[in-house]
Amino acid sequence: MRIRAVSAALLTLLVVVLAGCGGDPAPTATPLPPTATSQPTSVVVTFRVAGVEEYRIELIDPQLIAVAQKLLAGEEAPKIPNGLVVRGDPGVNVGYTWHIDPNSVEIVDVAIEVCDGLPSFVERGEVTSDRYCPWDAQVIAIEPRQ
Repeated sequence: MRIRAVSAALLTLLVVVLAGCGGDPAPTATPLPPTATSQPTSVVVTFRVAGVEEYRIELIDPQLIAVAQKLLAGEEAPKIPNGLVVRGDPGVNVGYTWHIDPNSVEIVDVAIEVCDGLPSFVERGEVTSDRYCPWDAQVIAIEPRQ
């Protein structure tokens, strides 16, 4: 008799579980349309280096954009932009013949000295690394990519 009671309970449980598997699928969330407050997908960040020269990089990573916004607001965050130099094409880096590859950008706390210097050093080929990472860079502007 006890086996029948346990079997009946298991059968009832099975029916309840299977009933929950059928029917209409659960509703899914519909993404909201972008608003004026949503994060831009690409921005141009202007850095002032050593208080004397400026250069621009394009940021496409939402996490890096958030870091740049913190720096612009004077908040604590990693502050050294570091990225691969692409020569012969200024891209968003108006006034120079090079830009930083947006897919290579990181913003770090420390970097090797060989990639440090002023933007004009990169222009003249005096920064010998394939990357540029000015230690004394300060975010002074962020604009949506045109």
